[in-house]
This record gives sequence, C-alpha cells and structure tokens, in this order.
Amino acid sequence: MKKFSLVKQGLPAALVTFSAAIFTLAQDTSSKHNIRPEPPSVQSTAADTPSKPAISVKYTYEFTQPRFVVKHIVLEHDATGHGTITFERMNEDVPVVEPIELSPAALARITSYWTALNFLDSQANYQTSQDFSHLGTMRIGMQQGDKKRVAEFNWTHNENASGLVNEYRRLADQVILVFDISIARENQPLNAPKLMEVMESLLKRNGLSDPNQLLPLLRDMSTDEHIPLIARNHALRLIKQIQK
Repeated sequence: MKKFSLVKQGLPAALVTFSAAIFTLAQDTSSKHNIRPEPPSVQSTAADTPSKPAISVKYTYEFTQPRFVVKHIVLEHDATGHGTITFERMNEDVPVVEPIELSPAALARITSYWTALNFLDSQANYQTSQDFSHLGTMRIGMQQGDKKRVAEFNWTHNENASGLVNEYRRLADQVILVFDISIARENQPLNAPKLMEVMESLLKRNGLSDPNQLLPLLRDMSTDEHIPLIARNHALRLIKQIQK
C-alpha cells in the first residue's frame, strides 16, 4: 500500500554553531629530536557554553462522530509538521495509520492559531451554549514538557479555535483522499474517476490543506494507464487549476 506524506518542509530548526581549533605541528624531518607540537590557541566561543535543548512540542486533533462514514480521526504532529493520522471508517474494524508531513504554508497557519490561543496558559472554554454534537465532537491538545492541556467542543465562536479545527479538517480530508486514491490505483482503478471528482469539489471550496502537495500525484496519475482515460484527463485539468 502506498504511503503519502503531506509536505512537507520549510520548518523551524535549532541553530547549531561549530568551532574548530587549528593545530600547528612543527617537525624537523632531518632531526632526531622529539617532535614538540606547539600548544593550540585557546579561543572562547559561544559553543563552549552548552545550551539547553529545546523542549519538544506535540500537537493533537481528534474528531469523533460514530454516525459519519469516517467516524474517528486522530492527528498528531510535532513542531516541524511531521506526524501521523489515524482514522476509522464505519463498519471497518481496523483503523488506518498514515504518516503526514505538513507543508510550510499549512504548518505556518496552524502554528499561528495555536500561538493566538496561548493554549497551554489559557483556561478558556471554547464550547458555546449551542450544542451541535450531531456534527461531531472535536478535541485539540498540546503538550510541552510537563505542561499538557486538552480542550473539547462541538461548536465554538472563538475565531482562533474555529480556524485551527478547520485547518486540521482540511488536512485530514486531503490525507484520506490521497489514501483512497492509492487504494483505487492498486486495487479498484474504476473508482479513480469518482475520486477525481471528489478532489475537484474539495479544491473548489478550499477544502484541501495544500493543493500544491498533490501536483506530483496528479502528474503521475495523468500517465497511469492502469486507471481509466477519463481519470487521467481529469488529473491534467486539476493540475492546471492548481497552477493558476
């Protein structure tokens, strides 16, 4: 089964500084005297003082609605955007686990929402007085060192909390769609045209995390003779739409 990793790049990294001491060795090859290396110069640098390692951060998003086709979704990722998605479908006993890699653009948007929420230091209740549990329950969580918090709601008027779960929903939809396409190409090629229609629908309503991540897949599909010609042609049209 093919794995697909969502983008994938441009992430924050720790700056590492290297220093090197230059050793000079004086040697008289024509003499029998002992070789006496000159002492290395001592130079104080920032690298001489060990710095404390950055505390890793873990972000989670969970969605649950037993009556939905995709009834349970759990997204986990670190500060660099690497992580996994686990999802379960109705009438299927075994959950699917796929690796994910957020694109720089998606990661920047998601990180900005977490920052705006000041999540770990906040006690805000994001749930409104309105109950929309029939649409599903969401849990967002963050852990950094010993600090951990999880918030649950099914509807919110908080713009940052709403924006965050929308980003995660788009990410989940994109990953699950790519997974379904990989299954269709391997085992059910006649499903490919329908999946192209699903992709176009999500693209038109801004329902994908980062459409540019799909370009390599679409180019590959456009020349895949194992799937119907209508799906290959549709892949070419989607490429043009994304590149506009």
